[in-house]
Amino acid sequence: MVYGTIRAFMNVWYWVPEYHYLAPFYSPCLSTSCVPGSSHFGQPFPDLVPWVPPPLFVLPFVLGFRLTCYYYRKAYYRAFWASPPACAVTEPHARYTGETRFPLIMQNVHRYFFYPALVIAAILTYDTVIAFHGADGGFGIGLGTVLMVVNVVLLWAYTLSCHSCRHLVGGKLRHFSKHPVRYWLWTKATWLNGRHMLLAWSSLVSVALVDIYVMLVAAGAFPDLRLIN
Repeated sequence: MVYGTIRAFMNVWYWVPEYHYLAPFYSPCLSTSCVPGSSHFGQPFPDLVPWVPPPLFVLPFVLGFRLTCYYYRKAYYRAFWASPPACAVTEPHARYTGETRFPLIMQNVHRYFFYPALVIAAILTYDTVIAFHGADGGFGIGLGTVLMVVNVVLLWAYTLSCHSCRHLVGGKLRHFSKHPVRYWLWTKATWLNGRHMLLAWSSLVSVALVDIYVMLVAAGAFPDLRLIN
């Protein structure tokens, strides 16, 4: 969250035109203040004031999905909310209310953040496809391209391993035998769900790593390591 906030308000070094690298924190860039070439889906919004940088269109949905994630809940419920502080330890709260009262009732919006998360994953996949671009305008692969591919794979795996996704594809069914397709999807989502913690952290690191790499290349700190063209 600290890195994302600082990076958002930098509002520079997010587009590498030679190789079509777009930093994930700035995708999609929908304002006329975006640097030329970085707006893959048009510029429906006018120039923004300095305290409203382009990432603010996307980051609230990303943070909302992450912060209400079932895995992250386990981590900060114990660390910050002390619910529970440890196994077999009495909670400091007068009585247990679960997620039925403010502020924890806000966790129920997680199921709705899942849909914007799908859209964002699809947009980052498009950004990755066009990043197979060489300096001469043809096909090319660089280290940035490889990092972007790894990132979108991890983001899709994390998103599809979400508990809400698992419930969406296999919930409210009384007989799996009558819904073989949904049962197959449920088994795959369940397999991913068992690795939700690993995917949560690895995708969190990968998206920051790609953003830092694109930023440094765009800033001229070092050239992109080219593998093809």
